[in-house]
Amino acid sequence: MGGAVSAGEDNDELIDNLKEAQYIRTELVEQAFRAIDRADYYLEEFKDNAYKDLAWKHGNIHLSAPCIYSEVMEALDLQPGLSFLNLGSGTGYLSSMVGLILGPFGVNHGVELHSDVIEYAKQKLDFFIKTSDSFDKFEFCEPSFVIGNCLEISPDCTQYDRVYCGAGVQKEHEDYMKNLLKVGGILVMPLEEKLTKITRTGPSAWETKKILAVSFAPLIQPNHADSGKSRLVHLPPVAVRSLQDLARIAIRGTIKKIIHQEALGRAGNGLQSPPRFKRRRVRRRRMETIVFLDKEVFASRISSPSDDNNNSEDVEDERPEEEEEENKASELKPEPPVNFLREKVLSLPLPDPLKYYLLYYREK
Repeated sequence: MGGAVSAGEDNDELIDNLKEAQYIRTELVEQAFRAIDRADYYLEEFKDNAYKDLAWKHGNIHLSAPCIYSEVMEALDLQPGLSFLNLGSGTGYLSSMVGLILGPFGVNHGVELHSDVIEYAKQKLDFFIKTSDSFDKFEFCEPSFVIGNCLEISPDCTQYDRVYCGAGVQKEHEDYMKNLLKVGGILVMPLEEKLTKITRTGPSAWETKKILAVSFAPLIQPNHADSGKSRLVHLPPVAVRSLQDLARIAIRGTIKKIIHQEALGRAGNGLQSPPRFKRRRVRRRRMETIVFLDKEVFASRISSPSDDNNNSEDVEDERPEEEEEENKASELKPEPPVNFLREKVLSLPLPDPLKYYLLYYREK
């Protein structure tokens, strides 16, 4: 699956391409995609393919194409504080992006069939929390993963505001999936070769929308050959956060507000933050067309509408300026981003263990 947009040189360029192709349409989804580098979820020897709009599979590890994930994120209509269930949570890439939007008071659960993939997902989650500066820009709803077949979820489990299934759902399991939703909730899943959005509008009322044609591997059916009994999957309880967690969230939130106020104060005194580095965009140039006619070759130039009022002298004069601008842009290098939250916490007159706790024991 995938291949709908051009490959990017890095994560930001991949997101630029997804935006241009209208797969990413909202600011929240764009921020989540930019905050987590897709390459971080690849094995080292496969990272060269991370920014291509293609699915990737190695053993039990699997990532859907970026265009699919972006359509899923947009269709879920995520908001802070909602509960989310990811069926076939895999590497945790999607669950982590969702967690950035849900915030600290959301619920973020995943069910995965393979124990080795759950271990992989936990390692990637730990790496993100401890090393990524993006983590401090959001209030994160950390995902919890459980092992099991998503078709064997305990019937007494809570219902969710948002549900996604990352494998092809057979028609006979459609009602099972719908029953995981609260009234007003949204379910996104591949159903009969179509990525489908189902909204629960009442206890027995549904609205269905087909989003796009897809090809997913089907859900693996439960196998009871060994014991003959179903192995129920028990999802994590939806519990109130501990007082310790709530205190950390409140303190980090207060520090962020102070940083924001200080930045506004500096701006009010005429001090401006350093200019942000902007990626150089390649200008579209006029195209040469070659026409073959009776063994003769004719070359013609196709001008863009903006060139209609320019004469040939203007074109010749413009090229050196363009080359000079491009040379200057290529010499610019992005400065490493400053993690103001980390700097502020480390400057506080607090014991080191408390500082590290406020920073989630982050290593970077």
